[in-house]
Parts: sequence; C-alpha cells; structure tokens
Amino acid sequence: MLKIHCLAYSRAIRLIWLMEDLGQPYDVTTYDRTDNFRAPESLAKIHPLGKSPVIEDADMKIAESATCLRYLSDRYGDSRHQPAPGTADALRHDELLDYVESSFAEVAMGVLLPALKGEDFGDEAKKALDLHLDYIAQQLPETGLLFGDQAALADIQFSYILANLAAIGALKDAPRVARYWTDLQAQDGYKAAVAKVGPMAPSF
Repeated sequence: MLKIHCLAYSRAIRLIWLMEDLGQPYDVTTYDRTDNFRAPESLAKIHPLGKSPVIEDADMKIAESATCLRYLSDRYGDSRHQPAPGTADALRHDELLDYVESSFAEVAMGVLLPALKGEDFGDEAKKALDLHLDYIAQQLPETGLLFGDQAALADIQFSYILANLAAIGALKDAPRVARYWTDLQAQDGYKAAVAKVGPMAPSF
C-alpha cells in the first residue's frame, strides 16, 4: 500500500488532503518536529535530505510536493484536480502549481523565518510579499477557488504557505487572498487531512 511520510506542520499535509479527496487507501507515518522545529533524524533514513513529504510506492520513493501531487493524480487516473489537458487553463494551472514552491515560497520565507524566531520582518520583506499577494489575487476569480468549486492541485499546493502566512497575520492586508484561504479551509479534503495529521501551521 502507498505510504506517505508526514512531518508535523509540513507540506506533506497537502498529500493527505489529495488522498482523502481521492478516497484511496494509504498508510501514513507521522514525525514530530524537534525542539528547534527541525525534522527528526529518523526522516534522514527515509530520504537523504531528511525531507517531508516522501511517498513510498512499491520500490519507488518520491519527494517534492508538486511532483508528489502530480504523481498521485496520475496514478489514480484523477481528472477532478486539474483542468482539461491541452487547454489554456491547464497551462496556467501548471505554472501556478510550480510557482508556489519556487517564486512564492522564497518570498514567504522572508517573513516566516523571522516570525518563527519571534522577530519582526523588515519593510523590504513585507514589500516583496505584498507584490506576490497582489499577483495571487489577480489569478483568483472574484469568489471561490482558482478553477471552480473543486480544489485543483494548485489550490492544494497554495494551502500550506497560506496557512503559515495567515498564522502570523500576514494576510490582513490582502483581503482577496485571505478569503481564498478561508475557502480552502472549507474543502472536505482539507478538513479530513487536518483531522488525521494535525494543522498545517503552528501557533506563532
């Protein structure tokens, strides 16, 4: 049976969300963070970089959340979580899916890392974040999720960083993105994942 290695407060919770949506059986092994909020050494036995998420499926080990989300969607013949192939929406979806952990994550960490240490983030970090939050707001419809009522892989990918930004109050000046985060939390798969393995973000 497919296994997901899930570190507490980590990107792996996205995969639990997708599996709950798909209604497919899986095993999950959870790992607590250390006192300094790092992954435990036991995760290094699963992946050389001690990463989470990691999927084990037969003799394969797969890391990186976007790759894992795509793999799971393809493995189970899922057509609900991505726009139709070959369409403009499909291309935009893939761009946003990759954007989350490339351009957006780098900027988000500029405010999240100081918050984790109990420090204030500077004006430059906030200015950079605001630029990206404006960009995300431009991608969203007036209400709802990116591509309709059903969460797409890109929506699921956004959830982890938005959860952490919301936890430090960094969405208060981005009302459309804040509403988007509220809509994501209303998804059944999100609620099932959090009930199974805990929240995406700690209390700062």
